[in-house]
Amino acid sequence: MARSMLIISRQSPWSGPGSREALDIVLAGGAFELPLGLLFLDDGVFQLVPGQQAACLQQKDLGANLQALSLFGVEALYVASRSLAERGLEGQPLSLPVEPLDDAGLRALINRYDHVITL
Repeated sequence: MARSMLIISRQSPWSGPGSREALDIVLAGGAFELPLGLLFLDDGVFQLVPGQQAACLQQKDLGANLQALSLFGVEALYVASRSLAERGLEGQPLSLPVEPLDDAGLRALINRYDHVITL
């Protein structure tokens, strides 16, 4: 039986390679049909803001990778409610259908997975 894995993405899409690496791991796991989830936490919630113009910062746009998650069977997507609120994104439209979780929900989520990788 495949071991489940939760990837926690904590970096903004423009702060370095962490957000892209997290997506690469999730897409690779999805291609092999591993049971996995993706949690956007801290500045990682900025990846969910629609209409980003990464080219202005001379960065690659992560939007296509994010939209490909469902094509790879990755549907367990979560976001920390506190992170959204702290960054003024609470109630804003997001680019993916994510399940918002409070602190208790985050603890339960992390405990549900066999392996947790934070980037």
